[in-house]
Amino acid sequence: MEAASCSAATVGNGDMGSQRDLSLVPKRLQRREQERQLEVERRRQKRQNQEVEEEKSEFFAAAFSRERAAVEELLESGESVERLEEAASRLYGLQKLLNDSVLFLAAYDLRQGQEALARLQAALAERRQELQPKKRFAFKNRKKDAASATKADAAPGAPAAEGILASPLPLKEERGFGPSWVCGFSNLESQVLEKRADELHQHDVLLTELSNCTIKLYGNPNTLRLTKARGCKVLCGPVSTSVFLEDCSDCVLAVACQQLRIHTTRDTRIFLQVVSRAIVEDCNGIQFAPYTWNYPGIDKDFEGSGLDRSKNNWTDVDDFNWLARDVASPNWSILPEEERKIQWD
Repeated sequence: MEAASCSAATVGNGDMGSQRDLSLVPKRLQRREQERQLEVERRRQKRQNQEVEEEKSEFFAAAFSRERAAVEELLESGESVERLEEAASRLYGLQKLLNDSVLFLAAYDLRQGQEALARLQAALAERRQELQPKKRFAFKNRKKDAASATKADAAPGAPAAEGILASPLPLKEERGFGPSWVCGFSNLESQVLEKRADELHQHDVLLTELSNCTIKLYGNPNTLRLTKARGCKVLCGPVSTSVFLEDCSDCVLAVACQQLRIHTTRDTRIFLQVVSRAIVEDCNGIQFAPYTWNYPGIDKDFEGSGLDRSKNNWTDVDDFNWLARDVASPNWSILPEEERKIQWD
C-alpha cells in the first residue's frame, strides 16, 4: 500500500511538473518572439539610420564642394574689397555647414573639410593683405627725399615711421603660419601680454614660442593659433572660427570658438565653449572644463562673433588616435569640478 501510495505520489508530482513546463512554454516562445521582433526592428532602424547618414553625407559633400568652389573663384578674382567680403561671408557659411555636420561625418571627411577651410582662410587673409596699401607709401607725405626715406625704411632696428604701427610679431612665410598680417606675440618669456578689442577684431592671432607667459586677448578675433607654448595661461574672447593648438605643454587655455583642434600637446587644461566637437590628435593629458572667463564687454564680443552662447559641446571630443567607440580615450578627460577654480586675473 505504501509503495503504491509513493508511486501514485511520484506520478502525481510528475504530472504537476509537466503541467508547469507546459505553462512555461508559451511564455518562452513569446519572449523569444519579442526578442526576434526587437532584433528585426533594431536592424531595420540601423539600416535606416545608415541610409539617412549616407544621404546627409552626400548632401554635405555636394554642398561643401559647391561653396568651396564659389569661395575659390571669389578669391582668385577678388580685385575689390566687396568681392573679398562676399568670399568671407560664404566662407563663414562653409564653416557653419561643417560644424553642423560633425555628428555624422567620418573622421577622414571631417579632417579634409577642416584642412580645406584652413587653406581658404589663409588665402582670404593673404588677398586682404594684398589689397592693403604698403607701409612704405606713408613716406610720400613726409618732407624727405626718396634716398633718405629708403634708407630709413631699410635700416635695421630703425623705429617705425610716425603714424605707422610696428608689428609685434614679425612672422616669416616659411614658418607655415601665414604672412605678416597675423598679429600676436612670439619668442617671449615670463611676461604678461595683452591685446584689446580694437586690435583683435576679426584678425588672425598667432602666439608662438612663449614660455611662462600670461596672455589676455580681449575681443573677437577671427582665428587663434597657439604653438610651441610652455607653461602659459591664455585667456581669449570669442573666436569666430577656429582655434588651433600645436606642440604645447603645461598650459591653461580659456576660449570660445566654432571649432577646436589640438595636435601634439600634453598636460594642458582647456576651459572651453565650442559649437562643434573638439578634436585631439597625438595628444595626452588634455583636460576639459566649461568656459568661465569673463570681462567687461564680452557679451558684445559674443554677438559680433556669431557664436551661440547656449550651445556648448565641451564634453564632445574626437580623438583621432583612439577609434574604440565603447571605451573612453586615455588621452583626454573631464577636469574635476574641484580643480576648476582658476584665478583669471
